[in-house]
Amino acid sequence: MNEECKGDDGGDGRIHFAFDRDIQTIAISAIVPLKSLPEGARESRKFAQVLSSIKAIGLVEAPVVIADTRSAGTWYLLDGHLRLEALKELGFAKVECLVATDDDTYTYNKRVNRLAPIEEHRMIARAIERGVSSADIADALGLQVESVIRRFRLLEGISPR
Repeated sequence: MNEECKGDDGGDGRIHFAFDRDIQTIAISAIVPLKSLPEGARESRKFAQVLSSIKAIGLVEAPVVIADTRSAGTWYLLDGHLRLEALKELGFAKVECLVATDDDTYTYNKRVNRLAPIEEHRMIARAIERGVSSADIADALGLQVESVIRRFRLLEGISPR
């Protein structure tokens, strides 16, 4: 669903979306990584954090893929290589992905926003609502329990939950 909107951009009046609006569930076996993980990546602290986070609270940030235009049903992984490896190790068969609309594998990362504080707050709030303890969240994210609680309370007095 590559859409265009009229806008005042000083150009032709069109804004091209870099990603489809809808998340797509894709078989992990159909996703082809564009790069290999560095030596020792699976033994790294970062990989352990990703693995424990997915176990404790689920996948937070969807991997980014683009369709292979020459092979229907095949997808190239643009972002999320550690997440995809962790999902494979945990035995997942499918993953929800953000689908890029431009074949721009060199510069796509400029368009990917990392987890913002408000998104982190919502992720923690959802996990707590599902019964995950602050201690388990802290352990999964490599944080202190007090930090998890502070992030959970981010919007107190600002916005109704």
